Amino acid sequence: MTLNQGTSIFTVYEAASQEGWVFLMYRAIDSFPRWRSYFYFITLIFFLAWLVKNVFIAVIIETFAEIRVQFQQMWGSRSSTTSTATTQMFHEDAAGGWQLVAVDVNKPQGRAPACLQKMMRSSVFHMFILSMVTVDVIVAASNYYKGENFRRQYDEFYLAEVAFTVLFDLEALLKIWCLGFTGYISSSLHKFELLLVIGTTLHVYPDLYHSQFTYFQVLRVVRLIKISPALEDFVYKIFGPGKKLGSLVVFTASLLIVMSAISLQMFCFVEELDRFTTFPRAFMSMFQILTQEGWVDVMDQTLNAVGHMWAPVVAIYFILYHLFATLILLSLFVAVILDNLELDEDLKKLKQLKQSEANADTKEKLPLRLRIFEKFPNRPQMVKISKLPSDFTVPKIRESFMKQFIDRQQQDTCCLLRSLPSASSSSCDHSKRSTIEDNKYIDQKLRKSVFSIRARNLLEKETAVTKILRACTRQRMLSGSFEGQPAKERSILSVQHHIRQERRSLRHGSNSQRISRGKSLETLTQDHSNTVRYRNAQREDSEIKMIQEKKEQAEMKRKVQEEELRENHPYFDKPLFIVGREHRFRNFCRVVVRARFNASKTDPVTGAVKNTKYHQLYDLLGLVTYLDWVMIIVTICSCISMMFESPFRRVMHAPTLQIAEYVFVIFMSIELNLKIMADGLFFTPTAVIRDFGGVMDIFIYLVSLIFLCWMPQNVPAESGAQLLMVLRCLRPLRIFKLVPQMRKVVRELFSGFKEIFLVSILLLTLMLVFASFGVQLFAGKLAKCNDPNIIKREDCNGIFRINVSVSKNLNLKLRPGEKKPGFWVPRVWANPRNFNFDNVGNAMLALFEVLSLKGWVEVRDVIIHRVGPIHGIYIHVFVFLGCMIGLTLFVGVVIANFNENKGTALLTVDQRRWEDLKSRLKIAQPLHLPPRPDNDGFRAKMYDITQHPFFKRTIALLVLAQSVLLSVKWDVEDPVTVPLATMSVVFTFIFVLEVTMKIIAMSPAGFWQSRRNRYDLLVTSLGVVWVVLHFALLNAYTYMMGACVIVFRFFSICGKHVTLKMLLLTVVVSMYKSFFIIVGMFLLLLCYAFAGVVLFGTVKYGENINRHANFSSAGKAITVLFRIVTGEDWNKIMHDCMVQPPFCTPDEFTYWATDCGNYAGALMYFCSFYVIIAYIMLNLLVAIIVENFSLFYSTEEDQLLSYNDLRHFQIIWNMVDDKREGVIPTFRVKFLLRLLRGRLEVDLDKDKLLFKHMCYEMERLHNGGDVTFHDVLSMLSYRSVDIRKSLQLEELLAREQLEYTIEEEVAKQTIRMWLKKCLKRIRAKQQQSCSIIHSLRESQQQELSRFLNPPSIETTQPSEDMNANSQDNNTQPETSSQQQLLSPTLSDRGGSRQDSADAGKPQRKFGQWRLPSAPKPISHSVSSVNLRFGGRTTMKSVVCKMNPMTDTASCGSEVKKWWTRQLTVESDESGDDLLDI
Repeated sequence: MTLNQGTSIFTVYEAASQEGWVFLMYRAIDSFPRWRSYFYFITLIFFLAWLVKNVFIAVIIETFAEIRVQFQQMWGSRSSTTSTATTQMFHEDAAGGWQLVAVDVNKPQGRAPACLQKMMRSSVFHMFILSMVTVDVIVAASNYYKGENFRRQYDEFYLAEVAFTVLFDLEALLKIWCLGFTGYISSSLHKFELLLVIGTTLHVYPDLYHSQFTYFQVLRVVRLIKISPALEDFVYKIFGPGKKLGSLVVFTASLLIVMSAISLQMFCFVEELDRFTTFPRAFMSMFQILTQEGWVDVMDQTLNAVGHMWAPVVAIYFILYHLFATLILLSLFVAVILDNLELDEDLKKLKQLKQSEANADTKEKLPLRLRIFEKFPNRPQMVKISKLPSDFTVPKIRESFMKQFIDRQQQDTCCLLRSLPSASSSSCDHSKRSTIEDNKYIDQKLRKSVFSIRARNLLEKETAVTKILRACTRQRMLSGSFEGQPAKERSILSVQHHIRQERRSLRHGSNSQRISRGKSLETLTQDHSNTVRYRNAQREDSEIKMIQEKKEQAEMKRKVQEEELRENHPYFDKPLFIVGREHRFRNFCRVVVRARFNASKTDPVTGAVKNTKYHQLYDLLGLVTYLDWVMIIVTICSCISMMFESPFRRVMHAPTLQIAEYVFVIFMSIELNLKIMADGLFFTPTAVIRDFGGVMDIFIYLVSLIFLCWMPQNVPAESGAQLLMVLRCLRPLRIFKLVPQMRKVVRELFSGFKEIFLVSILLLTLMLVFASFGVQLFAGKLAKCNDPNIIKREDCNGIFRINVSVSKNLNLKLRPGEKKPGFWVPRVWANPRNFNFDNVGNAMLALFEVLSLKGWVEVRDVIIHRVGPIHGIYIHVFVFLGCMIGLTLFVGVVIANFNENKGTALLTVDQRRWEDLKSRLKIAQPLHLPPRPDNDGFRAKMYDITQHPFFKRTIALLVLAQSVLLSVKWDVEDPVTVPLATMSVVFTFIFVLEVTMKIIAMSPAGFWQSRRNRYDLLVTSLGVVWVVLHFALLNAYTYMMGACVIVFRFFSICGKHVTLKMLLLTVVVSMYKSFFIIVGMFLLLLCYAFAGVVLFGTVKYGENINRHANFSSAGKAITVLFRIVTGEDWNKIMHDCMVQPPFCTPDEFTYWATDCGNYAGALMYFCSFYVIIAYIMLNLLVAIIVENFSLFYSTEEDQLLSYNDLRHFQIIWNMVDDKREGVIPTFRVKFLLRLLRGRLEVDLDKDKLLFKHMCYEMERLHNGGDVTFHDVLSMLSYRSVDIRKSLQLEELLAREQLEYTIEEEVAKQTIRMWLKKCLKRIRAKQQQSCSIIHSLRESQQQELSRFLNPPSIETTQPSEDMNANSQDNNTQPETSSQQQLLSPTLSDRGGSRQDSADAGKPQRKFGQWRLPSAPKPISHSVSSVNLRFGGRTTMKSVVCKMNPMTDTASCGSEVKKWWTRQLTVESDESGDDLLDI
């Protein structure tokens, strides 16, 4: 069992390394159904080789970035670029000190005349030298093999080399004469030139010509880098800081040496193994494993030699070395290159500003196809005004002017109609109505002006109040009002809130200066530095605003230019210069072209978009217009029809295939006509041909139309008709134009074309250097006779017998005297089949194949065997430079361009963390875990059991135990299979019990909320179905189904561990985001497959073109191209497709009657496909994985919001969202914020203002409606970061504007509430004053009753008094309702209640009326006396009449004093009310 499992893992690892996997698939195809083999191996390559393997690159890149940040001082700053023309030296000044002085090394220091020095420094001299270097490179590239009898020492190439060597020697002598030897040698470039001069001088010596000194001759091409400044900067950016790259190269070489020595000691004693007999052989074997080319052969030979006992140990040894070398070491090169392409933080911010300015500049100009109208004279469209009572002729007026006048008149008419009186006044005559309307219209205009003035005044008042509030807040913060509270760790929300408050307060210079009085010098210095820093930030804000204004102005200028062109040129914006701008037919075409599905329903009150149940499906339907959907379906159907075409079933002779061709052309004709009539062809703003996509559409349509009209019956090979059929294969590319996301993929591919072009130039330069060297050293030396017994060329003639073997391991039992099967072949002296170095072209092709790390082992072995072992260094150096630096350059550049297109290349560390946080929050979802049942019944116990950690770990162990059952093959005939299947059935019933317990504990609705529970339910249901089928059928298919169920069950473990979940999320999100890239790759694959069927559909079988791998149909072509994407012997397939006569049978009339290939077509076809797919498209997958890995891979220190914070928020959200709908009302946000703890806690004692800001933000953004989980989480994320550091320019301005608006609105609300409180207190004090007057009047009534009704004369009965009192009380409300009272009367119940309520309260402060401490008796027999305010009887006279025994003057003075005190009562303006905001 262990042996089978280990062998299976070993085989899967070999296939995942993309080495030899295709031969395993072909063996599986011969043994199993074809679909099963294709599905298994293609998914294995996709997930393991393309996704999981690239996760290692992401891990290394992220880890290296963290290490670089920690060791920034060790590597040095990237921006410390020193010029090669200047240096700094110490000089003593006049005061005796030392200072650094910049010295120009190119400054003339030699003894040459001034004219020669001036000539040497001129640009003409430099261009002449570079042109001579170019000519020398061309001459060297023209060298080729002329035969053995030609004297190579004295040919024209040798003489040219001597001439160029003398020229460059004179150049070096001239520079030394002009600059002096010290000044010349101080430059690194001059050192390199001097080395080339010495080496090439030795190379032209006849005995050293065509030797190892040839390297110095071919290295002259490196000087051509100075021609392009962009190429020079790019090379310096990559190789300039050579400390990191050089250290990594040294580390790689050291690793190879160490591992070669270890392998030599381990396997040198093994018999029948010659790969590790010497150190050079061991080094070549370990280097071969590093490049992955044929590493399986090295390992298999070693395993067969050591025997079965040590084979597992040796296999583990090689696999560990291969893992480290290919996944870690090569990823380190990618990480170093990406780090070299990275910019400093300050440069990133500067480039962000520059990029914004550049975007503003580009938007200002119209396209060239529209600016062409400016070259023509203005011819505005004129109209003639008629029916005017005038004796003079009226000239024609511009139509646009008249339209504006008519539109304005209509607007004024609408305004007048809105201000018309009601229908009751419709009987008035026409003149009176018009006068009223004019007066109302003027009155409305005046009111608008008055309202605008009032609004301006209110705005000034609000601004002043805002400034006062900010100053008060700042004063409270600086006064240390929080010092007396106990120390507590503040949350990140509180910290960021106080940072923003301090930053905003420091922006007001006058306030900060006024507040800072009386502080210490250190505090003032710190405040001053903070003020300077924030003023710099404010200056940046002004720059950003200027850029935004510039963008707006550019857009306005662009619109103005379009309007001017539309007004002055009658043919502008007219499709085909025929259809009018507002013609009915054009409007109809616009409606048809732009119609699309829109199911987004908005709330009529709030205006928010409602989330529908199938919103994802609706978004997909609304992705493109209806017309584009029709064309997508038609194009897909046409591509499916092309899949059935082959050289033996051609569209020209198959009427059923012609139907799809006719349908496609007809539908595309209708589509293009509609779009041209709606938007124009070329000279309109929204023309069909306004970008490359429109050109491609027209091209595909013309090719299809020409082919349909021509339909050639005979298509010769390499003819125009065959080229037309190849161009017809570009039809699937229409999908790129129709789908917006596919257009984005194309932009990502071609936007970084400059950097990819520079990398291609570098690699071509490297290939040219080694190709020129190879031509001069190996030309004509690699040829050999096909008879292994012949060594000399003179003896290579005649014929010989070659034996035929079916297999290497097949030993035929021959009879005595019987020979092996074979046949006679002629002897030929020829080069190897796939490569040679006889000219630069063939050498470049061979090195390009070697650069892809395919076939280089064969080239190495041939060179070592036929030229010499010392020349093996040549190919090893090229492979190392091409593999470690060249290919990783492609990876690094594609990742950098992808980040630049996504907008992350110029992001600082904080900005990138913020973008990662936003992406992570989009993925976050509420916890789909229902709450625990309230009671302690059966469901609650089940809930506790299923949520216990021990229960979860037990289930995980059971899943692993069930997975172990697959370590033995389940075969129907094997007796072990039945017990294993029975154990799997038992495990299935246990999992059914688990799901049942969870459903009981959570209820079916609660269980269904979690996606993980749904997956478990699906797998468990499949398990139950398998159990039923297993006991019913018991065949091979049921066993296969059971194995699949166990595999599906195994994936459920990944979500139960943090690290595994992180990696799984990385892979899943990468697949989701790379969906359109994968679709684009498949479309390119489809185009090349169709073209391959046309070009190579009938090529004869060769070394790699066989019954499994050929281009006879589109399906087989797709499998071959997928094999080429993995790089599996793609060069050998290319050479098989290059077969030419006499090795094939040509045909002059039809291409399907020949079995020859196409040399030029195969060269362009395979090389372009491999570069586009393997070097660019696959590296886009790497870029996506690196981007997504950074979302989930971050330490707690790097995360702005940690996983614990998100988990805590999810738990609190579940407590508030009791219905599990994902939305809550806005008023519940307050409860949610109060429940948060930890880093997201909001302390109401310290951060009450922050709490109000957050609540109002949710109300403002959602208009008081429902808020979702992500809405609240997004608000918390904005509040928890420093927006100054984390947000980008435009987002920063928008966020700050929103926060300023929220702050002002909250301040207004606070002031409004404070004023309401003040008014409430004033009213309470007024009621207290009224109760005092009531008590005063009551006492006066009692005194008056004593005088009027003495006790001895009183005859009134109590019962009558009570009745009278009750009558008076019943009639009192009627009297009080008719009179405006100054103060409550004796019968006012409010006053008596106020007295009774205030009785016994403590006395108030000075300046306020004090309530009497003792209760006063109330006489119910006294009639009420009403005091009237505003009447003839004054207060003074009434009081004097009530008390006739008191002096009139004294009574008036007392009442006056009392009333004055009541009017001057001070309001309670405590600091708590001011700061209660």
